[in-house]
Amino acid sequence: MPPPATARWTVSVSRDTDNAVRTHLAQRGMKKGDLSRFIEDAVKWRVFDQTLAEVREGFSDMDPDALDALIDEAVTETRRAKKAAAG
Repeated sequence: MPPPATARWTVSVSRDTDNAVRTHLAQRGMKKGDLSRFIEDAVKWRVFDQTLAEVREGFSDMDPDALDALIDEAVTETRRAKKAAAG
């Protein structure tokens, strides 16, 4: 399987942030190339966090019991579909 396609970014951060991240990576035995993976993981988590906050805001006015029922229904349907696809 070929490696996933990558995109090159040019980013600017404060010198303090640069030193903090590089120190963090070095303390964990990581190398220079690990900076890209670290940034990608951080960006993914930030996007996930913001998306989750938006979803929570969208359901903030919903009755908690109705929300639980909606979640249970979605989980049940997803499991059913996954089981049907598996065989």
